[in-house]
Amino acid sequence: MIVMRNLGIAVVTLIVSACSMMPNNTVVDPYRVAPIIVSVPYSAVVDPYPFAPISAITELRPDGPSQDELDTPTQVVVLGTGTPVPDVYRAGSSIAVIHKGQAYLFDVGAGSVRRAIQARYKYDIFALYPHLIRAVFVTHMHSDHVMDLSELTMTYWWRRNPQLLAFGPMGMKNFFEGMEKMVAADINVRLNGVQPVDNRQGFLAEVTEISPGIIFEENGLTVEAFTVPHGTIKPAFGYKIVTEDMSIVISGDTAKSDVIPEKAKGVDLLFHEVISDVGFARLSPFWQRYHTSAHTLASDVGRMAAIAKPKKLVLYHGLYYGVDEETVILDAKKYFDGDVILATDLDRFTVDDFEE
Repeated sequence: MIVMRNLGIAVVTLIVSACSMMPNNTVVDPYRVAPIIVSVPYSAVVDPYPFAPISAITELRPDGPSQDELDTPTQVVVLGTGTPVPDVYRAGSSIAVIHKGQAYLFDVGAGSVRRAIQARYKYDIFALYPHLIRAVFVTHMHSDHVMDLSELTMTYWWRRNPQLLAFGPMGMKNFFEGMEKMVAADINVRLNGVQPVDNRQGFLAEVTEISPGIIFEENGLTVEAFTVPHGTIKPAFGYKIVTEDMSIVISGDTAKSDVIPEKAKGVDLLFHEVISDVGFARLSPFWQRYHTSAHTLASDVGRMAAIAKPKKLVLYHGLYYGVDEETVILDAKKYFDGDVILATDLDRFTVDDFEE
């Protein structure tokens, strides 16, 4: 959408789609493809980010989390629900857990850092400002789960303190070493130019290549990694996160397995990837064979959830192949009679969602 403000006559000229217009000339969807030019009163334009500041601002937290942040119950914000398939509405896979004023990201797919900025202001979560994000945990090294690792690490790196913590499978260290070479010119000019630099090593993440087990503990938050089957990529991990007031399992990309029902037994939130049963049936035998080894049909997710009995089953990283996205909910609910949610970017879950 192109917006040109003519303050003298208080009119906004928009290039939008005819499908994006509602009665009274209210613009509701900037993501359509047949452009027309219309003029509407500026007050009629729906601002997609009314919660954001009017211009970019620097967020600093030199003394660490405030008491209010420390006292806030655990929150989970879905930053990205997409797949390798380019999607206007969904960023790449990423889920943020916010605990005691620190943000922990699980995968960082393309666009997830931008979503973190949006969530920071939408939900007033200071810890999601990019250079304040504490740690990232990668499930596997497929590109759609790591594309924003460089964005997260390099955004405002000269103000990042302490350094980003990064956990993931073998290949993480090579990724960060390659990234440092890719942005060497930026690092050099900032370190050796006239720009003030708060942390001369802010571009260096502290990288840990992990094995299954408890891999991280901080202020009452525990992260456990476990292996999942995901085609020929090995290892691939899922994660279980436990705090004093919430338990979460994140499947990562996985075929159907026994490990998810075991790890997710009775958790508050089970985030599970999904592929549409109907969409799968349309695929060639070649692609069906691949997806059977790498991903999980919605009906099988429902079967596993029926064993695990999470309080909420949240479907993300959905592969639909042209069918209505909501069909995955119906397929899962054939076998699981609990709460099933198809996640969208910027969904949030709090402890209030589990009160009976």
